[in-house]
Amino acid sequence: MKKGTTIITLHNGYHLWTNTQGEGNIHLLCLHGGPGANHEYWEDTATQLAKQGLNVQVHMYDQLGSLYSDTPDFSDPAVRDEVLTYDYFLDEVEEVRQKLGIDHFYLMGQSWGGLLVQLYAEKYGQHLKGAIISGMVDDIDDYVKSINHIRETVLPADDVAFMKECEANNDYNNDRYRKCVDVLNKGYIDRRQPSKLEHLQDLTDPTIYNTFQGDNEFVITGKLASWHFRDHLKNITMPTLITYGGHESMPIPTGKKMAELIPHARFVTTPGAGHHQMTDNPGVFYKHVADFIKEVEEDRFNA
Repeated sequence: MKKGTTIITLHNGYHLWTNTQGEGNIHLLCLHGGPGANHEYWEDTATQLAKQGLNVQVHMYDQLGSLYSDTPDFSDPAVRDEVLTYDYFLDEVEEVRQKLGIDHFYLMGQSWGGLLVQLYAEKYGQHLKGAIISGMVDDIDDYVKSINHIRETVLPADDVAFMKECEANNDYNNDRYRKCVDVLNKGYIDRRQPSKLEHLQDLTDPTIYNTFQGDNEFVITGKLASWHFRDHLKNITMPTLITYGGHESMPIPTGKKMAELIPHARFVTTPGAGHHQMTDNPGVFYKHVADFIKEVEEDRFNA
């Protein structure tokens, strides 16, 4: 398969940027988070896995509306109704798989991408050798409890009260509020500073992010507020790795519970890492991923 960038055209006429790195007969498709973020933290995945003695062809892409891929006209209500749904982004994964010509592959997703892994594993699981869920819960209520506990533990009580007041008034651009969010981001999202993911300006698509998430990682005011998938986990039948940062926004007890409910799953943590494990502590994160793939390939994964 060709290495480097390929622009694919979807059935709806939009174009997606895709990129393939690495060698070998094992295929790994990586889904980014956000939603509305981009592929960048997967750029060295093939290199990192090679350091672990594993040759993998790693495929990544920017989802519709993200960075190098087309951005629809979200001012059009019909476009919003078509694109800004779970079903659209789930079926986009399957179309990317078809257009790239891969099958019997591994699917890894971070955060929002980990949500898509869960959906894909249930609907299109016949195509998967294994699933890797990085830093995502199966029930949003657990996440909300976790982030509320985090900020009440980390921030002074008056800052927490101020944040809640801003959120009630939809005043997310307040300087003091942004400073509080920055403290939380550096403690639980990108612990390695300066972050390898920083740009001169934020490249996240605000329409997609705000529609599903809200203003920031520590509030849920969008469609993700309805994310409740726990009863479906039993339908994920392929080997599954669930990996959380040891110091991140996702509650570790939830990750462990998911591993209990998915028939063939293992839960691991990446010490010292926040939500972006692959950049905070790549050595440990990619060892977990490589060990998982090796065990599945050699038919010795037991969970």
